[in-house]
Amino acid sequence: MMNAVVTVRGLEIGRGLPKIIVPIVEETTDKIAARAATFEGRPVDLVEWRADFYEHAPDTERVLDTLTRLREAVGNMPILFTFRTAREGGKKAIGFEAYTALNKAVAASGNADLVDVEIMSGDDVVRQNIANVHAAGGFVVGSNHDFAATPDKESLIARMRKMQEMGADIAKIAVMPNSSADVLTLLTATAEMAEKYADRPLITISMSQRGVISRLTGELFGSAATFGSVDKTSAPGQIPVEQLAALLKSLHDLA
Repeated sequence: MMNAVVTVRGLEIGRGLPKIIVPIVEETTDKIAARAATFEGRPVDLVEWRADFYEHAPDTERVLDTLTRLREAVGNMPILFTFRTAREGGKKAIGFEAYTALNKAVAASGNADLVDVEIMSGDDVVRQNIANVHAAGGFVVGSNHDFAATPDKESLIARMRKMQEMGADIAKIAVMPNSSADVLTLLTATAEMAEKYADRPLITISMSQRGVISRLTGELFGSAATFGSVDKTSAPGQIPVEQLAALLKSLHDLA
């Protein structure tokens, strides 16, 4: 199947080179804005604000104020808002009601273009979150993370298909490899999903140094974006953006 392209502020996710996403994991508003300012002139396509690192999250008013500062700092660069819950390796616990309310308010502000929604949060919660983001004109990254292991190929594909069925605009899955075979499992699942089932962009990651190859070969296997770092990382195995951009281009030129 041909994966659809999601266009956000002119950035075509799902076409051409995998897009480079850089997370911001600072704790204060000033540090968040300062970190964003360092992205200028660097090969960064999209900013992810990991709001679970923010000292005042999930206080909605403070989150929205900081998001405004972040928008001012990055200009027209797309922003992905992510409150990664403790259930999936994030820094803070949050109830489903508060999680839904926060994502709704962020989407309604217009300052975040995409909102991450954890697809294993329960179908009713997920549908409400996705509906809220879409009603505000935003895009949804349906996500699932396993920081302990890599599920089998069938489970990985089933989760990505569920993200599509629930209405996420982009399907993202990140898993931890405990062997080289686990990395191959993730890549095989990505390729099969892209070739047989995907009708929207995929983002797949095998974390840690063992899985770093998965961050580079998205164009070959069907993953539309990858996460790089500018000084700080949000997950193990992220590569500095300048090195990442050069490697992605080299693989593209050879393909």
